Amino acid sequence: MQGAAPRFAGTIKGREKMAKLIALYRHPKDASAFDRYYFSTHVPLAKTLPGLKKYDVSDGGVNTPEGPSAYRLAATLYFDSVADIQAAFASPEGQKTAADLGNFADGGVELLVFDTKDV
Repeated sequence: MQGAAPRFAGTIKGREKMAKLIALYRHPKDASAFDRYYFSTHVPLAKTLPGLKKYDVSDGGVNTPEGPSAYRLAATLYFDSVADIQAAFASPEGQKTAADLGNFADGGVELLVFDTKDV
């Protein structure tokens, strides 16, 4: 069905429930090399994660309300549950994706994992 919103497991009072993994990448030594590697190698690898429903990244700078932040890029990966995120990273594809971080994220990366609910 074209134009339909992605479906996620579970509902809370008629609203969709999901889990997210947010990766916050700090500024690397070489921003151009980071971008080339991230989009040509890491993104295709991460897209093989079992149970991944959606994957988006920041477009442009990652800022605070006051101005620039310590982050080059923010990525959000969507799953049905935190258990699905844990299973994805326990899989061979997940282990390969996690190991790949050392190949390009020389500024460091913070990974946040949580369930969501509409309020």
